[in-house]
Formats: sequence, structure tokens, C-alpha cells
Amino acid sequence: MNETPPSDAAAHARISARLRDHAVEVRRLFAGLDEEALMRRTVAGKWSLKELLCHIARVQRVFDARLDTLLSEDNPQISHYGPDGDLLFEEMADRPAAETLDEFLAERGLLIGRLEKLSLDEWHRPGRHPEFADYDVHLQMDYLAHHEAHHVYQMFQRRTPLGKIPAGE
Repeated sequence: MNETPPSDAAAHARISARLRDHAVEVRRLFAGLDEEALMRRTVAGKWSLKELLCHIARVQRVFDARLDTLLSEDNPQISHYGPDGDLLFEEMADRPAAETLDEFLAERGLLIGRLEKLSLDEWHRPGRHPEFADYDVHLQMDYLAHHEAHHVYQMFQRRTPLGKIPAGE
């Protein structure tokens, strides 16, 4: 078995840590709010906190399925994902936010557990994506963390008009 160079191991650990931190932050931003507040669009024409949660939860599921594909197939074709017209996103948005939050957090824990067990070779299993020349597990999970950071920031923006944000853990 190959030893993971420290730089790769550190980069992989940082991705997992960022994803873990995002989950903690999402929980904090949702604390103390009821369904009505979570559904309120505090920025006109933009997603509510609940809708943002549904989006990142849905994207997490898409990327988890991609991870399965990348780990089980040789250089698979990975399709572009866009939220427009996604019926599963719509179904999530119709459910109580507390259920979606609980599922997101549980699934995040499982995803991080999977990532922390990957070997160097698994982190660098390639796939073909229409938007990325060098697509592999590492790029995919790094992309997920950056994409999600953008939406967690939006959650912070949407949360501030709803009252004091709890300090957290």
C-alpha cells in the first residue's frame, strides 16, 4: 500500500474539515427558527434558508452518488447537475425543514466518514466531466466544499434579518 504524501493527506483532510465545519455552521444558522421563519425569503427573489438547505442537501446527494460511480467504475462519464427542474429538490422543499436538516447532517457524517477512509489512489480516481479537464474524486469534493461555502454565506445573509444568530458550539 502506498503512503500518502503529507501534502495530499493534508489537502484531503482540509476538504473533510471544511465539509464538517459547514455542517456545524448550517446547524447554528438554523437554530432557534421555526418553519415559517426558515421559509421566509429575506432577500426578494432569492432562496430562503430552507430552500438553500434543500439545495445543498440535494447537491450532497448528487455528489455522494458521483463518489460511488467514481469509486466503482473506470473513468466514468459524470453528468452536469443543475437545480432547475429537479423534482427531488422540489420534494425536499415540500417537507419540514427540520427533517431535511436532520437528514443533511446525518448524510454529511456518513460522507465525511467515507472520505476519511479513502486511499490516495481512491482520492485520485478519474472521471470525465463536461466542465473539467482533470476531474477526479479530489476535485469533486473540493468543488463541493467551495460550492457549499458560497451557499453557507448566503444562509448567513438570509439569517441575519431573522434575529440574533446563536453563538454555536
